[in-house]
Amino acid sequence: MTTTTAPVLSSHSALSTNPAQSTDPARSPDPVGRRTGVLRFRRPARPGLILSIAVVALVLAWALAPGLFAHGDPINGDPTQRLQPPSAAAWFGTDHLGRDVFTRMVYGARTSLGTTAIAVLLAFGAGTAIGLVAGYAGRRVDAVFMRIIDVLQSVPGLLLSMAVVAALGFGPVNIAIAVAIASVPAFARVSRGEVLRWRSTVFVEAARLSGIRTPEIVVRHVLPHAAGPVVALAALEFGSAVLAVSALSFLGFGAPPPTPEWGLLVSEGRDYLASAWWLTTLPGLTIAVVVLSVNSIARALSASGRRQS
Repeated sequence: MTTTTAPVLSSHSALSTNPAQSTDPARSPDPVGRRTGVLRFRRPARPGLILSIAVVALVLAWALAPGLFAHGDPINGDPTQRLQPPSAAAWFGTDHLGRDVFTRMVYGARTSLGTTAIAVLLAFGAGTAIGLVAGYAGRRVDAVFMRIIDVLQSVPGLLLSMAVVAALGFGPVNIAIAVAIASVPAFARVSRGEVLRWRSTVFVEAARLSGIRTPEIVVRHVLPHAAGPVVALAALEFGSAVLAVSALSFLGFGAPPPTPEWGLLVSEGRDYLASAWWLTTLPGLTIAVVVLSVNSIARALSASGRRQS
């Protein structure tokens, strides 16, 4: 007598044949799992990032309303108070003319950050436009633009900026133009890469087949999706531009004395390093802290953009 037994499915087989009943949290369609992922994405900001935002906000407040933070004269000093070390009355000490260095740093934020902002905006606009045209037009247009970008990238940024300033003349506006020209290749390459990524998507192809003109497709469909990484790059380039502007001012290409400018303040203290270390150290540390804070914010923006994509 032959007996037949019904097939018995193990618990592992039953789970594998019915994915909807899987207890794996990574595969579970339970909305609680999805909410957990959202909560992980919205974790509290890091203390370092909060501190960086506070530093950048403070420096921007210096540039917008310097009189609220420094009440002295940034141009004229008291000769009887020359080369005084840092104290409660003068946080960054005084220089060789008796001027409060902290007051000059606060008032110099407007010139230095204003020059940096102009440089980044010019580089952002020109580089993004070049990347859009090169990435969407393709072929010969792309090859021509990219060879120009290669030539610009082959020259060190500071050296290229110095050459441009030497050709245009000294001054904050010419420094902004020079730094912008040196920063254009980075924006052009990033925007071109994003355009190449999005131009072949379904919705862009549908817009093209429906008869929408190319400029409208680029502005309405490609640019909004490609702008995220470029904006993050702009935040990162802002820190680099602060260094470049300060370096050119340090070399004497910026505003003439006695205009307060961050790079010029560091340069003025070179002759007093042995006797008045604070003239170069404290302005230099301030520049370094601002650059590190901007870079921290830029990295956070870049990481957020990668998670959302």
